[in-house]
Amino acid sequence: MNGTPRPHDLLRLLPGAALFDDAPEWVAASLVRAPFVVVRRAPRIGEAIAVGVRGVTRGERFGTWLEPRWIDTLFTPEALRLCAPDPARAALPAFALLRAVAPIIDGHDLAWGPAGSAGFELASAMPAITRDSDLDIVVRAPAPLPPADASALFDALSRAAQTAGTRIDVQIETPDAAFSLAEFARADQHRGVRVMLRHADGPRLVDNPWAAT
Repeated sequence: MNGTPRPHDLLRLLPGAALFDDAPEWVAASLVRAPFVVVRRAPRIGEAIAVGVRGVTRGERFGTWLEPRWIDTLFTPEALRLCAPDPARAALPAFALLRAVAPIIDGHDLAWGPAGSAGFELASAMPAITRDSDLDIVVRAPAPLPPADASALFDALSRAAQTAGTRIDVQIETPDAAFSLAEFARADQHRGVRVMLRHADGPRLVDNPWAAT
């Protein structure tokens, strides 16, 4: 494995990984079908990384911890944005929107990539999105993003989603936590920015997402 796992990264497991003794029955079948887990935003337990397993339905989600020795390959959202879906599925709205937003986000000089169902399908080559799926995007913003730039980015992405006939959910990742682009872009700048920051030790309401550690 190359790199340190961060939230939204997908991890392909080594064959024979001994995992999840307390897992629901569907977890084993899911990992046989696609041996991937997603890194969750939660504290480590010793060296073990917080991860989630996804099943076939939205209700099939299982959170647990994974020892790093069982990781074969790490896929970041930034790497997955360079992957192409199966040509037979490329016209699905979420994938069409992924192509449409690339020049928009690139124009803001930000590192980014797909997460959620689209990221999972690109990493695993297993069908995960449907015609009704949203597109989940992770945007890295190690330095403060000016509110005007955030608002312009949100408006442009919203227009692209409307054209594609689906929805987009963008998470802005600071070095320590994350927050919703929509919430930040819609904040009342005259009264101060108040956004819900998602941190490993829990959510918190903050004025400046980049000042919170």
